[in-house]
Order: sequence, then C-alpha cells, then structure tokens
Amino acid sequence: MKFFVDTADIDAIAELNELGMVDGVTTNPSLIMKSGRDILEVIKEICDMISGPVSAEVVALKAEDMIAEGRKLAEIAENITVKVPLTWDGLKACKTLSDEGRMVNVTLCFSPNQAILAAKAGATFISPFIGRLDDLNQDGLDLIADIRQIYDNYGYETQLLAASIRTANHMSECAKIGADVATAPPGVIKAMANHMLTDKGLDQFIKDAEKAGIKIV
Repeated sequence: MKFFVDTADIDAIAELNELGMVDGVTTNPSLIMKSGRDILEVIKEICDMISGPVSAEVVALKAEDMIAEGRKLAEIAENITVKVPLTWDGLKACKTLSDEGRMVNVTLCFSPNQAILAAKAGATFISPFIGRLDDLNQDGLDLIADIRQIYDNYGYETQLLAASIRTANHMSECAKIGADVATAPPGVIKAMANHMLTDKGLDQFIKDAEKAGIKIV
C-alpha cells in the first residue's frame, strides 16, 4: 500500500520523505489555508521535493471552470494530480482532463455508486472518506471494502485511495482490505510506530543495560 501524506506542511513532508514514507501528497483548500501560503507556490515546492503524485484541488463548481483550473494546476509539474469533487460537473471535468492524459483524483466519495462513476469517467484515483462516515455512525471501512470488491470484479484501473483517515488503525485496516493508497496526516503515519509494549520493553532494556554497565561506544 502506498503512503500519501495529507498536508501542505513542507517541513512535515520533508521529515517523512527522508524516511521513505512518502509515495505522494494530497492537499485540499483547507490544508492550503492552514499553510498560509499561495496555492501555486506551495504546490510547486511540494512537487520539487516529491517525485510521486501530488494532488492539487480545483475550487470551481462548474465543469468548464474546473477544467480550466485543472489545466492551470497541471502546468506546475508533471506529477500533479488534479483533484476534483465527486459531482456531476466534477465527473465531466475528470473525463476531459483524463482524456488529455492528466492524472485526476476524484474526491469526496461516500458511496460505491459514486466510485463506479469515477472509474467510468477515467479517474486515476478515487478518494472515499472514512472518518467523515465514521462521524455519522457509519463504518467508513465498509465503503473501502465495497469499492475494492467492485473494482476487482470488473477490472477498473482506478486506484483506491483511502482518505479522511483519523487513526493508525485505519491504516492497517485499509492495508488488509487492499487499498492501493492511504493518505493520512503526518501525525497518523508517525503514530503507526507506537505501541505500549514497545515502550515497556525498551524501558526495561535500558534499565538492565544501565545496571550491567553496558556501553556500545
């Protein structure tokens, strides 16, 4: 499973990238706002750092405007993935942009039916949201599993990109289901390394090493 980092924080991306934990980056208008920077500037800096897909989202609502914005964003770098919403206009934009050879990430997916439409429209990635469904007392992981089954049934080439990930458990569950990609905030990816038994065992090892006077260098 590929790891995409869901942030526009350059320092956080750089830290994870140094460890080989970044296969791509996803951004959205909310994340760009948090960065406090111009969208074209920050996306360009991310693309210069990361060789994998970098999702940059349009802000228009009409298909023709989304297409124009998508083409503008795609000029930033070859690894730009134009991100469009899963609306009828977004699907129109996806079809046009994908036919032009551009990578397209269709976002805000909340049902298997929407995922089928995105695949038919030629989406490179489909982004179903786990956390926001969990917020409504629905199991967001069920959506990931449903889309995985449907895509496998019919050989759709659209990559399943699990999004709105809130916990480290979401990451392992998506991996078990077979998501092609999971995008998560830096903190969630780093939390995957945590386990109380690791901490407890390390504490004991350190105490025993001190008692024994063990020194390596």
